[in-house]
Amino acid sequence: MIQTQAQLSDFLVSIKNDTHLAIDTEFRRIDTYYPLLCLVQIASENAIDCIDVLAIKDLTPLYDKLYHPDTLWIVHSARQDLEALHYLTGKLPNQLFDTQIAACFLNHPTQISYQALTESLQGVLLDKAYTRLDWTTRPLPNGAIKYALDDVRYLLKNYQQLTDQLTSAHKHSWASEESRSLLDTELYKINPSEAWKKVKGLSRLPKKSHQFAAQLSAWRESQAILNNKPRKWIMADDQLINYALKKEKLSKKAHRSLDKFLSKHSELTQNNITISPGKIPTKTEKVRKKELQTLIQKIATQYNLDDKLIANGKALLKFIRGDQSVNFLTGWRYQLLKEELENAK
Repeated sequence: MIQTQAQLSDFLVSIKNDTHLAIDTEFRRIDTYYPLLCLVQIASENAIDCIDVLAIKDLTPLYDKLYHPDTLWIVHSARQDLEALHYLTGKLPNQLFDTQIAACFLNHPTQISYQALTESLQGVLLDKAYTRLDWTTRPLPNGAIKYALDDVRYLLKNYQQLTDQLTSAHKHSWASEESRSLLDTELYKINPSEAWKKVKGLSRLPKKSHQFAAQLSAWRESQAILNNKPRKWIMADDQLINYALKKEKLSKKAHRSLDKFLSKHSELTQNNITISPGKIPTKTEKVRKKELQTLIQKIATQYNLDDKLIANGKALLKFIRGDQSVNFLTGWRYQLLKEELENAK
């Protein structure tokens, strides 16, 4: 394990000319709002090691390599790894290939784990003993370091096999496009004004409580960010609902903090916020949705895909109601569907 600046420099020299890097991270997110990055594991054709992020002060040389325009990140289920590194650097890689995404184009389960995919492709059964380890622990057990390294040890092999299979099936561009969708900076921006969407049960509140519930949700999110604590440590969901219903009262200190927050966010006081549970589909909409699902199932079968990968029920209902932002109206999905959608009109 790399724990010194000199070791990091030597490792980066060893992978200097490598452009394809298998990457994984280990982090802790039990008592914080943001993920606390602990390890970055990297494998190339020439080297493999894990970098102790907590031990090394200057990670700039590492980031220079990771975010170099020529570097392709090969990751499995990349979203959380991208989030953890984006929090530290404010950057996203220039190129990304997600093996979990790629696998679902080849008839593997949509959310297949790295362990299951590696067993399927390589015939290797990986240990899961350290799944719930506190990765801030130092020194790390030798078994934990091996576990962390195994998370990248077979990534390049998986990538190569998936790439060959995708190319043979004429689906490589689809998987690449889907992986690139994770490089949208909007995915990693935090908007407290929309925090109410993360609180279960708000839609069941009377309309007169919606505005205050949305304000409380936004304030709670801002406090969680400010203090780097889980939002439910600031205020539990059921407690927030009780405050919104005026069944409980905020302390004077909390109320002052809320008022100060709202004075800086006029959109939460001036705009009417209605928390909708979602409009129930009409009989006509249900019939239309079923017709589209039948069309999509036919195409999915033709291309050996899960029909939900092309378009799920929620997206279909939005489309029926005139929403043109649904994902199947662009990219590889639209190329598959455009003829059927034109005929369906």
